[in-house]
Amino acid sequence: MALPFIPSDAAMLALQAGVVAGPRRPPELPWLKRLSGPGWAVIPIASIIGVIFAIRYLSSTATALTYLALVAVPLLAAVALGWAGRGSRPWAALLAIPLFALAWGLRTSLAGEGAAALLSALSCVTLGWLLAAVTPPGWLKLGIIAMSAADVWLVLSDILQAPNNTLITAAPLPGSGLPQLQSELFGSVSLGYGDLFVAGLLGAVLAREARRQGPMALLTFVLAGLFDLLFLTLNELPATVPVALALIVGEIWTWRASSPVARVSGAPRTPRPRLMRIVAGGRRRP
Repeated sequence: MALPFIPSDAAMLALQAGVVAGPRRPPELPWLKRLSGPGWAVIPIASIIGVIFAIRYLSSTATALTYLALVAVPLLAAVALGWAGRGSRPWAALLAIPLFALAWGLRTSLAGEGAAALLSALSCVTLGWLLAAVTPPGWLKLGIIAMSAADVWLVLSDILQAPNNTLITAAPLPGSGLPQLQSELFGSVSLGYGDLFVAGLLGAVLAREARRQGPMALLTFVLAGLFDLLFLTLNELPATVPVALALIVGEIWTWRASSPVARVSGAPRTPRPRLMRIVAGGRRRP
């Protein structure tokens, strides 16, 4: 369906920002704590580098990932609607069924593209929720930044483009009309699955630390909008960058707010006696 670039891009940016706001606080279960460790933080960067190089040297990987997404994405979306997402309810997991039906039956329309993109976004909410449950927050933040750095390197070195195109065009059972859930297309803009995955990671790590996700989602949207001005000169951008920048800005803001200097400067001043003010200068300040 033909849709101008600006509304298409705005919808994708809103979807990515919504994923940041989507995850609820991960569960703290004894058996999950036994599985916890910093090693899980390797998954974000491995997911992008591993997939790109696997497709580059073994093109059938793209087809395999297409079938994996066709099965896994609706199931993970159901988990987000039922348990992993903010405001989730168990009965809401069934809503993944009509979303999949829309994505399949109206595949070439905006409604079908939107339903498919929403399924992918919800699945990334679940993936972020699961990974944040077993990864120390500090390590997961490093994983987000490393994933974004790898994305920038792959784009600038022109390594990402060809494998990414192969992945986007891969279709399950050609001719069946089944939705392609391994990447997102809405109007005239496409978005990689990893670009939503990294947003789910950011939202989940914020939820685990009991920090407000709404402002960070808004910050992600604004930074992504400014970053997309580069489309005036480029045709492809690493969309993980605004998420990583939002994380860095949020960390700096939190550090400044909690630093001893900020607490001292923000503390109320005890007024001096009026007599001392008169002796010092003879003028009174309100």
